[in-house]
Amino acid sequence: MSRHNWRTAMHHPDAPFRSAAASPSAPARRPAPQTGRDRPSGRPRQAPARAAAALLPPADHTHLLSGLPEAPPLPRSRADSEAVAVLHRSARILVDRLPQLTDRLVAMLQELEPAYRPEAFGPGDLRKEVNESLDNNIRSLLDPKACRDRARRCSWRIGGLRAEHGTPLDAVLHAFRLGGSVVWQGLVETTTRQSPQDAHLLLHVAADVWNFVDEHCTLVADAYRRAERRLVRRHEEQARALLEALLDGTARFADIATAAAALGLPEQARCTVVLVSGGRPSDRREVFPRPLPEGVRVVWCTGEDADRAVVVLGGREPRGLASAITAPEGVRVGVGSAVPGLASLGTAREHAETALLTCPASGGVALLEEHLPQALVTSAPELADALVERALRPVLDLEPGDREVILSTLEAWLAADGSALRAGSRLFCHRNTVLNRLRRYEQLTGRSLGRPQDLVELVLALEAHRLRRGL
Repeated sequence: MSRHNWRTAMHHPDAPFRSAAASPSAPARRPAPQTGRDRPSGRPRQAPARAAAALLPPADHTHLLSGLPEAPPLPRSRADSEAVAVLHRSARILVDRLPQLTDRLVAMLQELEPAYRPEAFGPGDLRKEVNESLDNNIRSLLDPKACRDRARRCSWRIGGLRAEHGTPLDAVLHAFRLGGSVVWQGLVETTTRQSPQDAHLLLHVAADVWNFVDEHCTLVADAYRRAERRLVRRHEEQARALLEALLDGTARFADIATAAAALGLPEQARCTVVLVSGGRPSDRREVFPRPLPEGVRVVWCTGEDADRAVVVLGGREPRGLASAITAPEGVRVGVGSAVPGLASLGTAREHAETALLTCPASGGVALLEEHLPQALVTSAPELADALVERALRPVLDLEPGDREVILSTLEAWLAADGSALRAGSRLFCHRNTVLNRLRRYEQLTGRSLGRPQDLVELVLALEAHRLRRGL
């Protein structure tokens, strides 16, 4: 084999920097190889947990070593003793050249990977990380068994750390492959310079060098995904806590912007709150139409007795939302009023709770603005009880049959806008029968249905009594 041929063969397919081998002090400027992805030249693609990483910076990184899997058996090397001796001689020289190799890899990363540019790291952080990884790589060539645990812990920690900092996984894996290329180039340079007649023997140990890189790329990816899942869980927990604080009205003003970012909602969005109670938990999530109208968004906050939904109205009114809601049998839905932003969700939640109280026990949808009289009496239960006593006590003291006749007649007459004829049709009786029952109410209570104040008190008292009975 000619010298040209074996020198070409010793460049691993992932080692794109022939010029770096020729000039260690100057990083190569050839574009990074594409690995089935189109990398933009501007900002790096965000990792899925990027938002969580930004919202939840870790206080320390001791947890990053948890979950490190047990190391699999070392692959058996096929290199003979002569090739291993050449490898060891070159690797010992690389240990002494570690600072220069570190500088080379840092420069390559900052040029080729937007995610590794200086502004993405603290002072000295990238160099420290690269130096430690390269040191483990080289020393593992000298003594794989003794250095393996330390090298695996290092790669596992880096994978988790990069996830917490939001570095895209493909960029992290590319960095590790570039690190393998730098080590391999260093071995080729050193052997060629020290004993060129032995350089061809490096071909016999190439598999050992790149097996190390492949093992640690897998380890980094596993650690990254584990940390990413943890970040997503933490992000979901924080978002839930912020949403509950907004709904309870206990959120600090300074937390509103953070809550908006965590929930993915506009801070000044016009929205309302919908409370869903009763039925099976799975039924509660089915009340909204599918697909949602354009511009409408729903964020759920699950509870034991009721689920709360924050609804971004998208220019619509609560009335239109309520008309589109379908409540399965036994499911009660309360729709609050519209509020101008997330800071007012506590008020919207109170209105939704009040609306839910006016909803029949059998189920249905109650829109606050359509049940204001009921809302008034449910908002002040003690006053509502006093009103029932004032306007209905003599009727309530009657025998059950007589009591229900008077109450049903009053309700039918009010529902008929004061028409005894239409009320009689509802009750299947003559209008004079309706009028006689109304006069009996007036005689029992000493009140007049022709007096506006007495009529208003009667309407509210009947609503309070109905709600108290859970009807």
